[in-house]
Amino acid sequence: MSLIRIKSFLKIIFAFTAALLIITQSNSQNSEKQLDVTADLFKCLTEMARVGSGVFFVDNLLGDLDGTMSVANSDNGGVYPAGSVISLVPTEVMIKHNEGWNPETNDWEFIELNVSESGSEIVGRGTTDVINRFGGNCFDCHKLARPEWDLICGISHGCAPLPITREAIAGIQNSDPRCMRED
Repeated sequence: MSLIRIKSFLKIIFAFTAALLIITQSNSQNSEKQLDVTADLFKCLTEMARVGSGVFFVDNLLGDLDGTMSVANSDNGGVYPAGSVISLVPTEVMIKHNEGWNPETNDWEFIELNVSESGSEIVGRGTTDVINRFGGNCFDCHKLARPEWDLICGISHGCAPLPITREAIAGIQNSDPRCMRED
């Protein structure tokens, strides 16, 4: 192999390694700051608190529901406390981990669920690479929210509008099969 080919090969290897390092760092999570999240934590939307606007539902895994509600109902935004759970539709959830878990996503994890009368099943989770069942990347939409909204999309938060009506969203919310259990 000639010296020129070796140099070209080394440049390609270096570029690939650098790109891999950047990608790995952007998706890195600090496991010491991660909350323990299991499928059984996800419940019927109507068992969660509905924010004042009535658009989405919230909870808090660490017991700070007042802190979560305060930010969710704020006219000026804010930073959600660790443990915050946000859900617009039954199959998509955001969880706020402890500060420093993943700075790129403001410590949010996106979770895709299958839901049924028997409960929830996690089918996808992560930071910048979770794709919802409609083919959309969760983070790509949420990163458009203005900084004061802590990656939470709303009607006037800077995110692209959803391709379905508010009435359709309400219909999806009201059809959560986990709410129809008879236990």
